[in-house]
Amino acid sequence: MNDGATPSVITEGMKKLNPFKSKSRREKDDEDEGDEIDETTVAGGGHTALDTVHHDLRVSDALKSFLAKKKIVKEGDAQALDALLDKPVVSPPSHVLDRSHPLPEYFISSSHNTYLKAHQLYGKSEAAAYQQVLKAGARCVEIDAWDNPDNRDEPKVTHGWTLTGNIKFREVCEVVRDVVDYEATLPHVQGFGPSPILISLENHCDPRGQLRLMEIMREVWGHRLLSSSIREKGHNEQIDPINEPHVSLSDLGAKIAVIVEYHIPGEPDDSSSSSDNSEDEEDRQAHDAYKAQKKSTPATIIIPELAELGVYAQSVKPPDNSWYAQGQLTNGPHHHLINVSESGLGPHLEANSSAIAKHNAHHLMRVYPKGTRISSRNLSPIPFWSVGAQICALNYQRFGASLQLNEALFAGTAGYVLKPAGLRAGGERTKHFKRRKLKLHVAGATEIPLPKDREVDSLKPYVTCTLVHANKDATGEVKKKEKTGVYKPHRISFLHRDASPPKNDPLWDEELEWMYEDDELVFLRIFIKSDDSFSSNPILALAAVRLLYVGEKGWRFVRMLDLKGRETGCTLLVRFEIVDA
Repeated sequence: MNDGATPSVITEGMKKLNPFKSKSRREKDDEDEGDEIDETTVAGGGHTALDTVHHDLRVSDALKSFLAKKKIVKEGDAQALDALLDKPVVSPPSHVLDRSHPLPEYFISSSHNTYLKAHQLYGKSEAAAYQQVLKAGARCVEIDAWDNPDNRDEPKVTHGWTLTGNIKFREVCEVVRDVVDYEATLPHVQGFGPSPILISLENHCDPRGQLRLMEIMREVWGHRLLSSSIREKGHNEQIDPINEPHVSLSDLGAKIAVIVEYHIPGEPDDSSSSSDNSEDEEDRQAHDAYKAQKKSTPATIIIPELAELGVYAQSVKPPDNSWYAQGQLTNGPHHHLINVSESGLGPHLEANSSAIAKHNAHHLMRVYPKGTRISSRNLSPIPFWSVGAQICALNYQRFGASLQLNEALFAGTAGYVLKPAGLRAGGERTKHFKRRKLKLHVAGATEIPLPKDREVDSLKPYVTCTLVHANKDATGEVKKKEKTGVYKPHRISFLHRDASPPKNDPLWDEELEWMYEDDELVFLRIFIKSDDSFSSNPILALAAVRLLYVGEKGWRFVRMLDLKGRETGCTLLVRFEIVDA
């Protein structure tokens, strides 16, 4: 025994190896965790798809033989094989990309505390994070602006009352400007035309600082900034939202549109939400200290010059339920945006999902993670998308389950996706959806990436898939998991004249099947894992797909990502079949 190893250390080590250990409330599903994203992350849809240098893909000999036997690609037909490799797994239908609808009828890919890298209370702030997040597909980013005591003319961006760093507000604006100018040079292919960037501005500046915010935005963004209404009738939305609709997405073009706060007397303090037992004790203590300091600071009155920039969105934290109970926000501004945390909205969903969806058919809503998610874990967006919330602001620091679902929703788009018909004009979310069956035929994979310090022969690869959708009350997720067997190559024998493909080029040839109720917000998360004994099974590659985008039947090569949302060079050959049950 190692003399330096204490019994407690040994015990803790054995716990990690125990395959029969029951999950505690605080233990996370390993498939929900992800690694920190970086500048090479390609997931999230958005304009990244247009300028990413994709891996040269190889197809294993086993899969070539499989395709030939199935008479899908003739043996030796390299051109047909390349065409199949280039065939997209998902293709959003044209109506999803239609830009003629009012802005509240779209889901918008969105980031929370965009300036932060890693931890919400200790993480580093970087202006480059805005470029990274916008490149990864986000169209709504958050800027927390504060007075800078070292230079009153240059407000800063930081997470107040925390140990995070700070950056110049001007520098953030310059990064956003540069992204807009760069995107203007990209080809305007279907789904990727110029699209607006929404700025969720959280102001903590005094009147002088607010004036500087306004001046810097006008100076840096210039003609790119939306500073006045595009069409006057847009301001009549509150009076007659159906006959006088909100501004359309196409009207906004590639403008930068600012969401400005509007404070209503009696608005709730979101910092008062209870602690989350799923976080570490140290994190809870840090959050409690942050919460106490935030609560002692009154909301800042917005000066008229800054308020004027909230042309089509003024963010409010409603003091009562009139916004959905009566369909009219008491003492609200024009073009209000309901800005609420997941814990603030969640308790209202079960009894009021239809009323909330009806509100969101004509008005904007932004849902953000509760304050105790300080380790940058995320809310689950599906329940909130299911009541029509346009902006589910996600922590983009890690490519976990929520960002994977976000990638599935916005893949093949410029970060705006038309909501299902039931969540638009009437806002009614029916509880009786069409029953469907999904059959997923999993053929095999090529070039499964090896974990660090692993040999090919040590892999025991299998595919596990989880179908995810909202429950009937839109209060949570329904997850249904199916998996293939573990790939076990056979040895050369009388029955098997040829050697099996290596373990990083496995062949399964299995079918997985699910029954589900289709509300158009149904997703499939796909993982290739290794069945390791006496430890958690590592994720080797992953992908996520919105079933609405699968389209026609047929075999497809899925380009698999790693836990950072980067291409791996690995492909999985599958065939989707979706039929009415």
